[in-house]
Amino acid sequence: MFDMSASDSAVAPPYREVPILNAYVHDVTMDELVEKFREGLLLTLHVDMIMKLQQDREFYDIFDQFDVVTCDSQIMYFALKLLGTPVRERVSGSDYFPKFYNRYKDDPSVTIFLCGGKPGVADLAAEKINAKVGRRMIVGTDAPPFDFEKREGEVDRMIDRINASGATVCLVGLGGGRQEKFIVKYRDRMPNVRLWLPLGGTIDYESGTFDRPPSWITNMGFEWLYRLVKEPRARFHRYVVHEPPFVWAFLKQRFGIYRNPFG
Repeated sequence: MFDMSASDSAVAPPYREVPILNAYVHDVTMDELVEKFREGLLLTLHVDMIMKLQQDREFYDIFDQFDVVTCDSQIMYFALKLLGTPVRERVSGSDYFPKFYNRYKDDPSVTIFLCGGKPGVADLAAEKINAKVGRRMIVGTDAPPFDFEKREGEVDRMIDRINASGATVCLVGLGGGRQEKFIVKYRDRMPNVRLWLPLGGTIDYESGTFDRPPSWITNMGFEWLYRLVKEPRARFHRYVVHEPPFVWAFLKQRFGIYRNPFG
């Protein structure tokens, strides 16, 4: 566990829950998250995730098991303002993670495992992060196959590798919904891990294999368009088919006619 004084709390204090569709986000700032959330399950909620929560009952049923849920979408940030229930700021996983490892770079009790990404990408991210912090903070990596759930023995192999690393923090990038289910289902088998970070494409960003858009694009809510232009085939279904219904669902909430699909 992270080194803390007796007056510190390992788990983040309760934050105001701000409802959006059949979920919610916490009104937490980036600084609060980095300084106060040291043990538990994090969820950074963005439009893709919230649309999956409209369709995936298994994902919906585990949502309340996450200790802190951040607003990881400029579009959702604007939507909450229009609903009259704003949060103080957008807290994205890809912004949070470098702040986290730089904050704890001199704390030897914080060691991190990167689980996800294409073969070799997590290794490259580990090399770059360790060079930045000046120590072996990333103590292990793994690149599970896309269909890891269907391969006999694969989940056991992943768990054994995480446990063998001795990591106290695990960043899981297995795709929205899938990574959260993996954490909730198997975390009890990895007792050394105190902080779980399902952060999707953050491994790609840290490796340098995918560039982040300029901040002005993100702040205007056009990060989705930047990614679509960069990777049209990979991103088309998500940004053109899967996510646009969010606008209709949001409008229904705005006018009081939205209904939770799961009752």
